[in-house]
Amino acid sequence: MKELEGRVALVTGAGRNIGRAIAIALADAGAKVVVNAKTSKQEIDAVAAEMGGMAILADVTDAKAVERMVAQTLERFDRLDILVNNAAIRDVEPIENIGMERWREVTAVILDGAWNCSRSCIKALRGSSAGCIVNIGGMSAHTGAAGRPHVVAAKAGIVGLTRALAHDLAPHSVTVNCVVPGMIETSRTSPSAHKGREAPLGRRGTPAEVASAVRFLAGPGARYITGQTLHVNGGAFT
Repeated sequence: MKELEGRVALVTGAGRNIGRAIAIALADAGAKVVVNAKTSKQEIDAVAAEMGGMAILADVTDAKAVERMVAQTLERFDRLDILVNNAAIRDVEPIENIGMERWREVTAVILDGAWNCSRSCIKALRGSSAGCIVNIGGMSAHTGAAGRPHVVAAKAGIVGLTRALAHDLAPHSVTVNCVVPGMIETSRTSPSAHKGREAPLGRRGTPAEVASAVRFLAGPGARYITGQTLHVNGGAFT
């Protein structure tokens, strides 16, 4: 029997790259997986079809849309055990170009989105015997990076949210942890914040290696781990 057999997971921002890898890893562990994106219907349909899951379009910054997504999940599977908050905007842009509208757009997806999803899932997670939330952070929140104060601030907030939720949900045996990818080989629409850097291990990581960390934290071997931040970066930040 696989370690997540009988569990149901919801992964946001799961159409490609790290989110897709996480969805596939959880499905491989036996979970039924709901894959989410804001607009990439074709991508999430393909991921869901690959693993027999369910695809739902929803904007994580819209609390009502998130509530509907969670309701659809419960209607289909009658339970929810695992939430992975992965949706993010990872732009690098000159600081003078970042107005308040752009600041709010980026921080809303990363931080507000994680809060909306967590809040909407809490009741279902409390009802699970092994409820867990895994938030996906960012290495630049720990190292700093030029051209992304909005991303850095929001990802740093994810670490704080993780610790706070871990305290609130511990009495209900719901674990909350954060996985922080380092320099990972992904397809991007903007330059990497760590362009030109190399990890001590001499290569960039893969989305599957980040997904392995999430799979562990969602599994039975991590039930005594909560409020923690796990870095997956090849030694780039220690």
